[in-house]
Amino acid sequence: MTGDHAPADAGPPVTSVTTAIYTVPTDSPEADGTLSWDATTLVTVRAEAGGTTGLGWTYGSPAAARVVEAHLASVVTGRSAWDVPAANEAMTRTVRNAARPGIAGHAVSAVDIALWDLKARLLDMPLVHLLGAARDEVPVYGSGGFTTYDERQQDRQLRFWAEESGIPRVKIKIGESWGQAEERDRRRITAARRSIGDSAALFVDANGGYSAKQAIRLGRHLDAENVTWLEEPVSSDDLAGLARVRDGIHADVTAGEYGYTLSYFEQMLAAEAVDCLQADVTRCGGVTVWLRAAALAEARGLQISGHCAPHLHAHAAAAVPNLRHLEWFHDHVHIENLLFDGTLDPAGGVIRPGAGGAPGHGLELRADVAAKYRES
Repeated sequence: MTGDHAPADAGPPVTSVTTAIYTVPTDSPEADGTLSWDATTLVTVRAEAGGTTGLGWTYGSPAAARVVEAHLASVVTGRSAWDVPAANEAMTRTVRNAARPGIAGHAVSAVDIALWDLKARLLDMPLVHLLGAARDEVPVYGSGGFTTYDERQQDRQLRFWAEESGIPRVKIKIGESWGQAEERDRRRITAARRSIGDSAALFVDANGGYSAKQAIRLGRHLDAENVTWLEEPVSSDDLAGLARVRDGIHADVTAGEYGYTLSYFEQMLAAEAVDCLQADVTRCGGVTVWLRAAALAEARGLQISGHCAPHLHAHAAAAVPNLRHLEWFHDHVHIENLLFDGTLDPAGGVIRPGAGGAPGHGLELRADVAAKYRES
């Protein structure tokens, strides 16, 4: 059904949708090429049906909680817990005039994730089994290497992933100060390669800090250090610039984390702007739309990579055949290990969602710990 609430015999109805806001300080000051921060906020959503609760969240503005309360909760409540795509469609229509891209997109995503978790818990199965597994293991890459790190701090983090955790691929931030520190970027790339040795894959992320010409110039240094992944060399809104960089360097060019709608991903793919599509389940519309974005990429012979929020991506990532990997992002791993029970172990460079048999995405909020960081 697409417009009306499902009849009661179609499955247990959603009885409530509630939110909470938590802000967790970073363990040290952090920055990428275009932004700096010292704390990260997550907005959680709980959806209840049949005496069971599903949990979702998004990373972003606290205003996402208000969007859920003002626009989405009433639309979802009363619908069958089985019909998550119908709820997603209803939410998308409801926020048409509230700007679906942006904060409303975060809100829709958090509710969608909570609904998928709820459905899997009601069925007492891991979410990956509900979606249908395409793989048992999900490759991950260690992600951090912030521009605020000195050489020692960067080296310590990269060695932890490559040596102690056995993750054979890592990523650092470059494009410092909107591309105004090219020489330091080069030194940090060289230092990163020295830290991880020749056998591990090295990725870099400029967060849109460069011009196209800068990024192409950097290509020679990327080749010298065997960097195989250049993320957002220019703004992800500059599809022509991304395509130009893609044509001008050997490393794969990637983007897509700021995709809030399926049409955004189609436009990026049609422009031949990326070698691997990225999508963020906490922004793009939740699990429902993330799976569709993966299908778009697959139709063009490309892979998809999950951006940040590793535990929310894990089950969806295991359900698609064209997955490249999932970002094991330092900030979000820190938060998810702190606030939730049931987190996954990336030892050896892979995680195994659903392996323990826990229903849904398998995470439970540690109420006593989370209370210390709750805003509302």
